[in-house]
Amino acid sequence: MVAKNAGMAAREIPGIHCLGAGMARAFGAVRERVPGSGGAGAAATRGVKVEVGERQAAVDLDVVVEYDVSIVDVAGDVRTNVISAVERMTGLEVVEVNIVVDDVHLPDDEEEEANSDEGRVR
Repeated sequence: MVAKNAGMAAREIPGIHCLGAGMARAFGAVRERVPGSGGAGAAATRGVKVEVGERQAAVDLDVVVEYDVSIVDVAGDVRTNVISAVERMTGLEVVEVNIVVDDVHLPDDEEEEANSDEGRVR
């Protein structure tokens, strides 16, 4: 529950493209396409690790940011939003939010993905 709250709060911030490191995103994309695999629930916590004690929680996030945004500003906004959401919804004190920017999403990335799908047999 805490991981889902943290993941949702991080995704709300403009400039966040997605959460998860490279391999986690790749496996998650495959898992979402397999019926009955719990893909949607797993997507909410992809890139989120949480340690929960009796009264405190620590959150680790792997994020991909959009190109041409201030990483410092986005990370600050993510940290503030995650702390606020988790504390409000769970009553736990969030003692740390560690953010790793795993990648930068370029506008060209979507065009390349779309073009690579065109050549495939369906």
